Amino acid sequence: MLRVIDTETCDLQGGIVEIASVDVVDGQIVNPMSHLVRPDRPISSQAMAIHRITESMVANQPWIEEIVPNYYGSNWYVAHNASFDRRVLPEMPGEWICTMKLARRLWPGIKYSNMALYKSRKLSVQTPPGLHHHRALYDCYITAALLIDIMQVSGWTADEMVTITGRPALLTTFTFGKYRGKPVAEIADRDPGYLRWLFNNLERMSPELRLTLKHYLGEE
Repeated sequence: MLRVIDTETCDLQGGIVEIASVDVVDGQIVNPMSHLVRPDRPISSQAMAIHRITESMVANQPWIEEIVPNYYGSNWYVAHNASFDRRVLPEMPGEWICTMKLARRLWPGIKYSNMALYKSRKLSVQTPPGLHHHRALYDCYITAALLIDIMQVSGWTADEMVTITGRPALLTTFTFGKYRGKPVAEIADRDPGYLRWLFNNLERMSPELRLTLKHYLGEE
């Protein structure tokens, strides 16, 4: 059993306002669960515009530390961009699997948001009524459908997916600097000197960025 987890937060730094999960068992999505959470900080206006969870909706809800034990019980926790959910959640007793990293390994050179992959892979799943993208339970169903597709295409076991998740993956888009939002492959063709400058001058960089720069600079 693989437990797919999703969180909604106050901002990109954390402050959980909602958590949800579904289980994937024998290729089926079962056991949906979700909770609103009282956050440890105000909800930013940007986040509220995305998930539409308001301060009044969470003001009297339990804290995440009270709720998270309900989500224990699997050896594997799955999330799209799992590094984010893992960072904002309390410690979870299991291994993590990232569907974004798995998708990058399987299908290089495409868009990797969960909805973009869901559409490009032409997946279909019955989502809960009354919810929308960027509500935690809705997104769990999307990620679970993607996970099932990945497993069917790749044949990877849970342990193999954990191993892939633990490795650095090539970045497809710049998330900083003058080319923020631009495809790395495009900038490698148009301005390779910028990649060389980054590689030689950034004192601190993520393993993913280092791997990406080395790949496009031909230094692997």
